[in-house]
Amino acid sequence: MKKLFIIAAVSLFTQGISAQTIDRSHKPKPGPAPVITIGDPVIYKMANGITVLVVENHKLPQVSASYSIDAGPITEGAKAGTIGLMGSMLNEGTTTKTKAQFDEAVDQLGAKVRAGASGGAVSALTRYFPEAFNLMAESIRKPAFPAESFEKLKSKTITGLKSYEKSAKAISARVVNALAYGKNHPNGEFETKTSINATTLADVKAAYQKYITPSRGYLTFVGDIKPEAAKALAEKAFGDWKGSTLTLPVLAKVANPAKTEVDIINVSNAVQSEITVVNLIDLPMSSPDYFPVLLANQILGGGSESRLFNNLREKHGFTYGAYSNTGSGRFQTEFSANAAVRNEKVDSAVVEFLNEINIIRTTKVTADELQNAKNLFNGSFALGLENPERTAAFASNILINGLPKDFYRTYLQKVNAVTTDDILRVAKKYYNHDNTRIVIVGKIDAFGVGLVQKGFKTQVFDSFANPVKPLEVTLAPPPPVPAQIISNYIKAIGGEEAIKKITSLQQTGEMEVQGQKLAVNIKNMAPNLSSMEMTTMGQTFVKQVYNGKTGYSMQMGQKAELTGDDLAEKKDDKGYGTQLYYATDGTKIESAGTAKVGTADAFKLNITSPSGKKKTEYYDAKSGLLLKEESTSKKGTVEMSQSTEYSNYKKVGEVLFPFTLTQSVSTPQGSQEFSIVIKDIKINPPLKAEDFN
Repeated sequence: MKKLFIIAAVSLFTQGISAQTIDRSHKPKPGPAPVITIGDPVIYKMANGITVLVVENHKLPQVSASYSIDAGPITEGAKAGTIGLMGSMLNEGTTTKTKAQFDEAVDQLGAKVRAGASGGAVSALTRYFPEAFNLMAESIRKPAFPAESFEKLKSKTITGLKSYEKSAKAISARVVNALAYGKNHPNGEFETKTSINATTLADVKAAYQKYITPSRGYLTFVGDIKPEAAKALAEKAFGDWKGSTLTLPVLAKVANPAKTEVDIINVSNAVQSEITVVNLIDLPMSSPDYFPVLLANQILGGGSESRLFNNLREKHGFTYGAYSNTGSGRFQTEFSANAAVRNEKVDSAVVEFLNEINIIRTTKVTADELQNAKNLFNGSFALGLENPERTAAFASNILINGLPKDFYRTYLQKVNAVTTDDILRVAKKYYNHDNTRIVIVGKIDAFGVGLVQKGFKTQVFDSFANPVKPLEVTLAPPPPVPAQIISNYIKAIGGEEAIKKITSLQQTGEMEVQGQKLAVNIKNMAPNLSSMEMTTMGQTFVKQVYNGKTGYSMQMGQKAELTGDDLAEKKDDKGYGTQLYYATDGTKIESAGTAKVGTADAFKLNITSPSGKKKTEYYDAKSGLLLKEESTSKKGTVEMSQSTEYSNYKKVGEVLFPFTLTQSVSTPQGSQEFSIVIKDIKINPPLKAEDFN
């Protein structure tokens, strides 16, 4: 007891001193910048051109090595994606081992081995490192290129491309560089289904022969290894290797727009729009501007304390985060600022992006802002030195970029020497305002008019960065009133009398998800009972049931009761032809003009159900048929956009039904699309209430 009392007394005494000496209303003053001590690596050149670098670190019994090939930007043209496929094929077995045998050999050593289009890497405990290193060398030098693996990788790549066809984030990642550099520039080209299908195994082998070579190669060892041991391993594994001679490509400079332009790619199902402000720059690491630009970028958009973040997220609530990035290196690169923004706030967000860029170009940053940015670099740089692989990368960076030998030893000195005048100078030089490019990938209906009203000149492109011919605007007659559009639909599918004869309905079909086919069984019974079940190999994959009062959903055996919006939506739904009841059940309908659904002109209606659920319906201006439905919902904190397109209408009895339903679900993380193909529809089958339990 006496011991506990003493400890408590000492604790209170210490807290009292702290309260007297620390003023918590002010940030503590930064300490001095850390003193950087980085040893020089041992470097030697092999006869075949490989540069070997050895960074000793004997704290742990572990060694890592990486082989990188400095080929520079590679232009692939009509077969874009070949280099990526080639890199993947280096992990598909060697001339002496199948992929399974190779992977087993790596696992037995407890090592990590990978290979790719620009080289390879290995990491293992010291005692197993020589064997693991030889496996890496074998994967690079002796790939088997099995044809079955090549076809599998092609199929996987095409499936991946298809899964992101309607993802605003994925489309943005592709088109921003394509528009900034041009599609024929190595930084602007991208793989497509067509380019991947055009690529043959012979193309992959030719790319391997050309680009996987000792020429311009850097072999770096880091960890518990002596230089002489590393040299012996390198000579044994790579000493007799010969290959093509690489030279760095010479690329023509690409000009920025003469005047700021807004390039729009329409993704009609996007929950958020991806905004990127981008201009091309030249910033070698040897430039005196390099360190001021690092700090300018940190202040503008380097993190959660930056100006862009505080403006677009904290002040206006447009986005979860807004950031900027400024590239550097031997080749032309880019400054970019980006955010994923709510569709209806895109035009306002663009204005704020440009405002912040203009301010940092024209007004000095404060001394506190600059010091905070310096403090961040002082801490993060010193912390990063605990990773020996990072210091090894420093060594090859110095060689590749022609930097002074003490570049990293004096790194923080140069950071801390930057002034507010330097920030103003480089911001004006590298961050364009009047001649920049703004790329927006999202739902154009929500922001297009707003951008024009704010004075921006816009251009429209498709999702592959091809210009889209603007639609000619003509003075068309106003669309029919909503009630007439609904009446035309009812007549188009068979008429009120025929629809009311349907008291039960059963539809069967199939759907394909990630290569797996699912059987689909949909049942409806008046007044609003419903059941939807998807099965595979006799097992229920997904099921949702509503008995007129309550319901549940089940996925992979996990059952959950329908509540909230999901339950309200089921109560509102009257089955096929539910539009019959819009005029009498409290549904609100508003005209939203016209739009395109594919190539068809459609009347657009905003629908609010009796429970308050909102959706948008699109009706063909010629046939009157329902072409598409859109809605948004929230699952927890995640906003989700859903759309269903209806096509391939066929007559069953007296009524037309769509036999193809193409559904798309999008979240800020990505999107998925799948089609349900109806094979059979039965009108008034003998269903019972028990079928909906």
